[in-house]
Amino acid sequence: MRGNLFIVAAPSGAGKSSLVNAVLALEPSIALSISFTSRGPRPGERHAQHYHFISKVEFERMIAAGDFFEHALVHGDYKGTARQSVEPQLDAGKDVLLEIDWQGARQVRARIPEAISVFILPPSRTALDERMRKRGQDTDAVIAQRLAAAREEMSHVDEFDYVIVNDDFAQATMEMRSVFVAARLRRVQQLGRHEQLVRTLLQQP
Repeated sequence: MRGNLFIVAAPSGAGKSSLVNAVLALEPSIALSISFTSRGPRPGERHAQHYHFISKVEFERMIAAGDFFEHALVHGDYKGTARQSVEPQLDAGKDVLLEIDWQGARQVRARIPEAISVFILPPSRTALDERMRKRGQDTDAVIAQRLAAAREEMSHVDEFDYVIVNDDFAQATMEMRSVFVAARLRRVQQLGRHEQLVRTLLQQP
């Protein structure tokens, strides 16, 4: 039985990574795909844990070789998911989660229409601004750019299957986990997983 492909997207500052990490701690069977990026690491980010950090030249070489499942140019830097990180695991029946932006999500849905997509919203613009400033890593000018980019990202919310407002973190974590659990209980998934059981239950006594 082929695994589920989950997509999670959000504007910067909505708490996407924290939510994803909390849910994966509760659902360790889901594999998180680590994206590639051509930008440099930010304070606290580690190679192969947060991203695979590579040069722009290397990224473009991988694009030319067809190595990416999806990729996009975001704010002047490339981001993408390697094919090897997704397709073999899905074929082996393992669920995979992609933490990507709306551009990547659109490419993935075109390739795999049955992918389940979730968009995370902040509870307000004020909260989004405060979360960005709490990082203490960016100037006011950079924050203004990030807020503008966040508005652009959020304008694509209607392209996603599920929307979660990250106001109460525990509630948002429960809601995201519920989406993943429900996906595994769909008829096609369950009948494929329990084919022998259904056949036995339907046998004449």
